[in-house]
Amino acid sequence: MPSIFSKIINGDIPCYKIAESEQFIAFLDAFPLKKGHVLVVPKKEVDYIFDLENDTYIGLMAFAKQVAIALRKAVPCNRIAVSVIGLEVPHAHVHLIPMNTTNDANFANEKLKLTQGEFEAIADQIKKHLPSL
Repeated sequence: MPSIFSKIINGDIPCYKIAESEQFIAFLDAFPLKKGHVLVVPKKEVDYIFDLENDTYIGLMAFAKQVAIALRKAVPCNRIAVSVIGLEVPHAHVHLIPMNTTNDANFANEKLKLTQGEFEAIADQIKKHLPSL
């Protein structure tokens, strides 16, 4: 059965897409810790990030870096936290979370409830700072 991320990649479930290439996609987390929380996902469904082929792993991190640079320009913060947990969805993915303190990237924190308009505005702001990927 395809993961929820594969369903997003296939267009079966909508998302607030930030960037997409032939191999990767980045979109806003539907249950963000902070405004601008982005998920970066390889299109090939592999459960565990360290099971990715080397080229895919390196490409995923390079793609995430470009998104993180744009995210930091779009959302005022001290850093972009990078987290790979991989327990909640059986599809390798990287979390990019704008942070000012380490607590901002604590997954035990309550998730934000944003409106469609807020999600769209954040996505548009991040996209303005992206190079062609």
